[in-house]
Amino acid sequence: MSSTVLSLSNVSKRYGDFTAVNRINLSIPKGSVYGFLGPNGAGKTTTIRMILDIIRPDEGEIEVLGCKSAMQVRDRIGYLPEEKGLYKKMKVWAIISYFATLKGIHRKDAKLRAFELLEQYGLKDFANSTVESLSKGMGQKVQVLSSIAHNPELVILDEPFSGLDPVNQEVLEQLIRDLKNNGQTVIFSTHIMQHAERLCERLLLITQGSKVFDGTVDEARAIIPRRVILECQNDVMALADLEGVLSVSETFVGGEGRIPGTRQWELYVKEHTNPQLILQHCFQNGISLSRFDFTQTSLHDVFVHLVGQEAREHNFR
Repeated sequence: MSSTVLSLSNVSKRYGDFTAVNRINLSIPKGSVYGFLGPNGAGKTTTIRMILDIIRPDEGEIEVLGCKSAMQVRDRIGYLPEEKGLYKKMKVWAIISYFATLKGIHRKDAKLRAFELLEQYGLKDFANSTVESLSKGMGQKVQVLSSIAHNPELVILDEPFSGLDPVNQEVLEQLIRDLKNNGQTVIFSTHIMQHAERLCERLLLITQGSKVFDGTVDEARAIIPRRVILECQNDVMALADLEGVLSVSETFVGGEGRIPGTRQWELYVKEHTNPQLILQHCFQNGISLSRFDFTQTSLHDVFVHLVGQEAREHNFR
């Protein structure tokens, strides 16, 4: 049996003169958590809909769970669409059970599965509530549970974190980890970088319909140098001569609580540079630091670098 759950080969989709997705190539291994990242309108949802055979590509080939169409294996796939909605008058347990039966689960087993999921993810007390009585966030959790009630091999979640408060975001992150630990493959789209950093093994970044990155989180971080921020009252341009330091520049310092005369410096360094060398130089040369910040490059930094102004306009976080 192939270890590849999903593959796309030169997949494109056009609407008149507008190219929504442009020659995307992708291969997703079984049991992985894969993030589709990009600004709103980048082509994430269009790509997901082509994967699910909701819309057909104009070019290229898609293979899902070994088949040419997701429709052939739809009972093995769980899908949370971007446009979310539930039957408002139904009870919570009943709607989860109902969606499970649509995927071939016996009604008795589907009901047991519904109560099991509700208890596991903190909604047991709302099992007999109607959907319309739930908050927006709780309703979204119910829809997520409905999409996985039949225990699918492949789970595709389109913007699952949208509209959730921080507590429910943590619950959803744990659900995704549980799916992975169960051997299931999860694809989710988002424009919130922190979720991808915590959950994903591999990432696809799409902007303006084109793939600009496909790889691991570590490979993404390695695209740009790591950054060091120093604050002191000295000139530290001499740090540029240290091994591993690529550049040194002074940046503006503002805001309340700053020490008078403090200057802020930004250093870019190679990936494996030892920060102790910078601290040692400062100590040996009588440079008293009020701030030393040496942090790992974030996905936000990487994607602003790759996407540029578009990332800023669409509020990557």
